[in-house]
Amino acid sequence: MTPDAQLHRSTPGELKARIEAERAGAAFLIYRDDTATQRIAALRAGPPAMTLGRAPSCDVAVPWDGEASRVHAELEVVGDRWTVSDDGLSRNGTFVNGDRVSGRRRLEDGDELRVGSTTLVYRCPQHAGNGTVTRTAGPQQQAAAVTEAQRRVLVALCRPCVGDIGLSAPASNQDIADQLHLTVAAVKTHLRALFHRFEIDQLPQNEKRRRLVQMAFHSGFVTEHDLA
Repeated sequence: MTPDAQLHRSTPGELKARIEAERAGAAFLIYRDDTATQRIAALRAGPPAMTLGRAPSCDVAVPWDGEASRVHAELEVVGDRWTVSDDGLSRNGTFVNGDRVSGRRRLEDGDELRVGSTTLVYRCPQHAGNGTVTRTAGPQQQAAAVTEAQRRVLVALCRPCVGDIGLSAPASNQDIADQLHLTVAAVKTHLRALFHRFEIDQLPQNEKRRRLVQMAFHSGFVTEHDLA
């Protein structure tokens, strides 16, 4: 296991805290600070809207992140769904699953928010897996063109993230190569093909890997059974 994967792997105490937050039933954000310590921020319905940013006075504060604006984005409930908005509040933009937010964006369970260099995972236990979320067929259609060899690489990439999407680092190229008895060059070739199949070639390298893992899980193309 790489040092990065070790740093991001959840401890039993962190997993317990996450389970307790899920059992409470309310929406929350889960993320890590500059010391890699897990933080959980419960979301409360306003008004006013909750603020997210570098300022210590923000409801969800990331004071260690120099790339985040003092007030970076706002979180509020519209109907029965949480949304994130960034109407010019931030200098560097707010991103959900790699897409820059323009105006307001509705959040779905498991979405990854990025403000500055901090990634926060939105969890809403009451909406998780209840069939109320309409997902596009895109990832499943793209996955249909994946070869068996590419699928094995994708499963190996996802393995460290089972139950921990957005917090654990995906497997490194060397880890995948060791698991599948491939060369690192072969792993890189398969990953490039996967980035192209899932249409995420344009993302930064570290973001492509996390986004590919998220798409694989959310589309059902990779399941926990595959990782057992």
